[in-house]
Amino acid sequence: MEGLVHCSANYVPLSPISFLERAAVVYGDSLSLIYGDVRYTWRETLVRCTKLASALTQMGISYGDVVAALIPNIPAMYELHFAVPMAGAVLCAFNTRHNSTMLSLLLKHSKAKVIFVDYHFLEVVSGALDILSKSSSSLPQIVLVLDEQSMPVGNVTPPSENFEYENLLATGKPEFEIRRPRDECDPLALNYTSGTTSSPKGVVYSHRGAYLNSLATILTNEMATRPVYLWTLPMFHCNGWCFTWGIAAQGGINICMRNVITRDIFRNIVEHKVTHLSGAPTVLNMIINSSNDEKKPLPNKVIVVTGGAPPPPQVLFKMEELGFMVIHGYGLTETYGPATVCLWKPEWDTLPPNERAKIKARQGVLHIGLEEVDVKDPATMKAVPADAKTMGEVMLRGNTIMNGYLRNQKATEEAFKDGWFHSGDLGVKHPDGYIELKDRSKDIIISGGENISTIEVESVIYSHPAVLEAAVVGRPDDYWGETPCAFIKLKDGHDNVTAADIIRFCRDRLPHYMAPRSVVFEDLPKTSTGKTQKFVLREKAKALGSLSHKKNSKL
Repeated sequence: MEGLVHCSANYVPLSPISFLERAAVVYGDSLSLIYGDVRYTWRETLVRCTKLASALTQMGISYGDVVAALIPNIPAMYELHFAVPMAGAVLCAFNTRHNSTMLSLLLKHSKAKVIFVDYHFLEVVSGALDILSKSSSSLPQIVLVLDEQSMPVGNVTPPSENFEYENLLATGKPEFEIRRPRDECDPLALNYTSGTTSSPKGVVYSHRGAYLNSLATILTNEMATRPVYLWTLPMFHCNGWCFTWGIAAQGGINICMRNVITRDIFRNIVEHKVTHLSGAPTVLNMIINSSNDEKKPLPNKVIVVTGGAPPPPQVLFKMEELGFMVIHGYGLTETYGPATVCLWKPEWDTLPPNERAKIKARQGVLHIGLEEVDVKDPATMKAVPADAKTMGEVMLRGNTIMNGYLRNQKATEEAFKDGWFHSGDLGVKHPDGYIELKDRSKDIIISGGENISTIEVESVIYSHPAVLEAAVVGRPDDYWGETPCAFIKLKDGHDNVTAADIIRFCRDRLPHYMAPRSVVFEDLPKTSTGKTQKFVLREKAKALGSLSHKKNSKL
C-alpha cells in the first residue's frame, strides 16, 4: 500500500527476553521459582538475570558468542535462559549425560567461549577440556555452579582459575542495558540433536521462533495466568520445549527438580499444587508404575504434556485413571519441541476408554505458531490421501522451524528440500486431517515386503500386564529380510513371563507377520530425555543373527 512507512514504533524485534521484563512489572512480587528452600520473585529474577548478563559482558562475551551450560534443572539453568540472550549471546545447553569425549566434540563445534557447569559435572568438563586442549589453543572459561542443596558434606572451594556462579553474578550491574537482538531472526539458542558422535548437528533457534513457539506452547497446553510448572522435562532439551520462556509470559511458578524421582513428583504436586508438567512417555511410565506409598491423590487437575515418542495407549489410559489430563504433542529438536498437538474433540468423550487412548496417541494438528503440517510422498512432494492408510513423510513449514544446522550447509539444504522441513518420520493422515506417526523412516521394519510399524507392535506389547517398557527393532533375516525383535523390561514380580508368552500375546492381537519372532528381556538404553536408543538395540538384534536359514521358512 502506498503512503505507508516503516517506523521504529511499530516494529520491535520479537524476543522472549520481553516476557521476563513484563513479568517483573505485572507479577513482580509473585513467586517465579521454587527449589527446595530457595525462593525468588519475578522482580528478583529479572534483577539476577540482568546482573548475570552484565557479568558475562564483563567477561568479554559479545553479540553472537556461544555460552554453554552443563546443568540440571536448578535455578541457574533457568536464569541462563534469559541472561545469556540478554547479553546478546547464544545459549547452548548440553545434555547432562554426555561424557567427556562427546562434550569435547560439541564444545569444539559450538566454539563456546564460556561453559557454566554444575559441580557434579566438573569432572566431565575437565576431561573434555583436556581432550580439547590437544587440538585447540582456545578453551572456554569455566563458571562453576555450587548447588548447596546437593553438595557433599563440607565446604567446597572451586579451583582458583574458575569463576563461581553467585560470585560472578554479584559483579554484574543491575542497571545494565539489556542487549536486544538486532534482528529477530538472530540466533538465540543452539541445541544439539542426539545420536551420532561423528557428525553432531547443532540446531539454531532464533529469537522470533522462540517467542512464537513459547506463546503457542502455553496456548496449546491450556496454561492460564500463573500456572505452577514442575520441571520434570530437562531444560536442556529444546530449551524445555520453550516452557522456560513461556512460564514467564504467564507469570507462573517454576518448581525445579534436580532429579526426576516419582516420590518427589507426587510430593511437589501436592505441596505446591502443580498445574502442569511435561516429559517423554518414559516419565509417564514412571508415574503409573510408582509404588502405592509414593502415589498421592492429586489436589487439582494436573495437565501433562508428553511427546518425544508416541505414548502407548495403555500408558495414557492409566494416567487418566490417576487423575492426570494428558496432552500429546509431536515435534523434533528442529521444531523447538512439540509442533503439533492432538487437540481433543468433545465428541470423543463418549468413546470407550481404549478408543479414546488410541486417538490421543495421534500426533494431531499443527499448533498456532506453525503454518503447515502435511504427510507427503518425498519423491513427488504430493500429499498422501487422508485415508489413515497411505504412508508418507511428515513435513512442516513455518516460523517455528530452526534457522538451520550450524556450520552444516549440506544437511540444512537436505532438511529444507523443496521448501519443506523433512522430519524423517513416517505417518498417515486421517480423514479429519489429524496425522498419526507410524515410525521413523529408519525404524520401519520391512519383512517379506510388508511394512511393519514398530509403534503399533510396541503398543500391543505395552498392553501386556507384565510389561514395564518395550521397544521393537528389525532383526536381520536371511529369508524375510527383517523380522520384529522385541526388547522388554518386565515389571517387578513378573519374572516368570517368557518370550513365548509375549509372542503368543502379540499373535492373538496382531497379524502374525507383525508379531515379534524374538524377545529379549533387559533394561532399555535411554537418552536423558527418555527416548529409547534404538540404534543400540538394532546393533544387538543384528548380533543375534538370522532366525531363518532355509528358503521354506514359515512364520
